[in-house]
Amino acid sequence: MTQVIYVAAKLGLAELLRDGPQTLGKLAQATRADERALGRLLTALSTIGICSRAGEDSYALTEVGACLDGAAEQSFKGWAILEAEMVSKSWSGMLESVVTGKTGAQLQGVDDSFELMGRTPEIVDKFNVAMVELTRLVTPNVLQSYDFSGISHLMDVGGGSGGLLGAIAQQNRELRGTVFDLPRCAEAAGKHLRQIDVGDRVEFVAGDFFKAVPAIADAIILKSIIHDWDDTRSITILRNCRKALPDEGKLLLVERLMPEKPTMADEDREHALSDLSMLRGPGGLERTEGQYRELLDQSGFDLVTSYSAGRFNVIEARPG
Repeated sequence: MTQVIYVAAKLGLAELLRDGPQTLGKLAQATRADERALGRLLTALSTIGICSRAGEDSYALTEVGACLDGAAEQSFKGWAILEAEMVSKSWSGMLESVVTGKTGAQLQGVDDSFELMGRTPEIVDKFNVAMVELTRLVTPNVLQSYDFSGISHLMDVGGGSGGLLGAIAQQNRELRGTVFDLPRCAEAAGKHLRQIDVGDRVEFVAGDFFKAVPAIADAIILKSIIHDWDDTRSITILRNCRKALPDEGKLLLVERLMPEKPTMADEDREHALSDLSMLRGPGGLERTEGQYRELLDQSGFDLVTSYSAGRFNVIEARPG
């Protein structure tokens, strides 16, 4: 199924169907694909809700399929490409990772999977596009679940191009913000923050959260950061955040929460598969609330509460 969606994304079928149904012949001509083979692909796409028949020889996009359009507001085209070209391929080595406990990168002699990925700029670009899309999908749930109005200065540690913090700043006009990430994110973050008219209140600061976090904010948020890392590295990041926060500050983690006893529910399965993806990829894990409580305790924080935000949670902690 991943490959079926991937091929549709790479052929640009959603863009071709953006303005309405098209015949198989026109789609084959536009994509330079074999007409009969393309028809078989479209049949498969119609069985998983990406497109639908709109006549004997025509196809139209569904609401879900429209999200494969790279220009769509809620596009997941970049995520579909990342899943097929990187994530799903890495799973072929899952047996080795389960037997050894090592990530795919470690099995190649590289300790840090992000360092390995960084050696190929094209892969980094695809990864960043996918992360921007994921953040865009999660952000409305985060904004709905948590009240940011009491925060004066919020810093997004590992904030990338500023998608999450920019949206928070748009909703909270008095908020000042800082996106903190590696220098390579500066250009994209600056451009995005200016485009959404928060550049006068939200700045980008370059740095490495393993070394230090600047002490400039009364609250820190980290989205999908801690799940990337094992306990040792996570504690390093969190302790640096603790040093940067005032005693009355707060820490917010946007992460999946693994249930203590997973069931066959779709959400539980999604969390469990994400957990295995972390094992094979960067070496982190999806944690239960109890595991986050323990991790935070070792880093100088007390877990206060957690708020449901769709498939994610906003975990609030205060300096202990």
